[in-house]
Amino acid sequence: MSALEPRVPHVTSKVQPPPEGGILGAAYRTLSIGIISVVFLIAFEATAVGTAMPVAARELDGIGLYAFAFSAYFTTSLFGMVLSGQWADRQGPLRPLTVGIGAFAAGLVLAGTAGTMWMFVLGRAVQGFGGGLVIVALYVVVSRAYEERLRPAIMAAFAASWVVPSIVGPLASGTVTEHLGWRWVFLGIPALVVVPLVVALPAIRRTASGPVDTGGDGGPAPFDRRRIRLAFGISVGAGLLQYAAQDLRWLSAVPAVAGAALLVPAVRGLLPRGTYRARRGLPSVVLLRGVAAGSFIAAESFVPLMLVTQRGLSPTLAGFSLALGGLTWAGGSWVQSKGRVAPYRERLMVCGMVLVAFAIAAAPAVLIPSVPVWTLALAWAVGCLGMGLVIGATSVLLLKLSAPEEAGANSAALQISDALANVVLLAAGGAAFAALGGGAVGAAHTVAADAGGASHPAAFLVVFLPMACVALVGAWVATRLHASAD
Repeated sequence: MSALEPRVPHVTSKVQPPPEGGILGAAYRTLSIGIISVVFLIAFEATAVGTAMPVAARELDGIGLYAFAFSAYFTTSLFGMVLSGQWADRQGPLRPLTVGIGAFAAGLVLAGTAGTMWMFVLGRAVQGFGGGLVIVALYVVVSRAYEERLRPAIMAAFAASWVVPSIVGPLASGTVTEHLGWRWVFLGIPALVVVPLVVALPAIRRTASGPVDTGGDGGPAPFDRRRIRLAFGISVGAGLLQYAAQDLRWLSAVPAVAGAALLVPAVRGLLPRGTYRARRGLPSVVLLRGVAAGSFIAAESFVPLMLVTQRGLSPTLAGFSLALGGLTWAGGSWVQSKGRVAPYRERLMVCGMVLVAFAIAAAPAVLIPSVPVWTLALAWAVGCLGMGLVIGATSVLLLKLSAPEEAGANSAALQISDALANVVLLAAGGAAFAALGGGAVGAAHTVAADAGGASHPAAFLVVFLPMACVALVGAWVATRLHASAD
């Protein structure tokens, strides 16, 4: 038997759903609505918080730590992902999902009550740990509860659940930020936790709870302590690298070296062998996820800040400029979910990465005053279409190449690649941004309100243009997803 041919052990769930029907058929309806509501919560948070972030950073005198506020989420999510993969494979996804949602809400409250930028970053870190637990647990639910033929459809539904938040989130967040203050954006979102807790968890308990029985007599394997240690190392190492990138003194070389010393062996131990050589098959699937997500998120994190500080948009309009992307992302994910395009999925992913590279490269054109701001919205919609083609397909391919008892570990590897690329590329972009005057952007925006003065276009260019190059590398990686040849 090939290593890529999944074994089919028994999953000790209480009830196995019948195979008939689609994801909204009688057998799957409650579960699908429940887990989609969890993704909806995460999507609403991402779009709403992204809109409020420039104002929060400016009021907390933390523009210089702006990238850190994003990457802290991804740094701690790395540990949460590995822990969740271990936890879900051994005891089922219900507990890590429950704990993750609770931590996610607690982090939002901590960030919303922060008095300093570092306390705000800490809240984002707690939130990231919860998010890491949740996302991997959801992948395990999909692997256990849905037939392979239905997985592209549920992944497309996940993407579609971003459409309403991408439109409503920025508008609601901007309105709240302008009239009540940015803190209420963070403090109001935890109320949404009630919906996924009430709907999703009972359905998961019925359909996907319990450990995987691989046919042995000893029950579920114990937690792999080595992987847990590596997960801790990857989180601490990523955090040290991010700190070094934000503190541009020669002494920052010390945490940078320490971070790399922790990070490199941890990455080698947690990702499939051959990932960073783009070995065909599963390793390239994992690598592509990181390259796509890292380049896109690192660029997107600076879009609202660029529009607010360089073009004078309100937080509402700055966030709303990304709203169209929710529709095109869902459209791309829907296209890749169709059975008739399955033979062409890899080609679509290559095209998707080219579209992402184009969007990132085109975004800083709005730094030219004569270029209409709406051109960025159109360019970003094109990039989101590409991401929809890529992200859903990597998830489908990963589950296809994973045995049921390995779904948690492999899903964790996919998400680790995603989050680690976000941390590393945000650190690199944040360092370049700060080095070229990005830390003074908040002050420049205040001056510009009165005198139309100082701007820092170069600080944004050194974020966007390198990320476009990274996305082009992703187009090459997407040619190596087929495992039948080397």
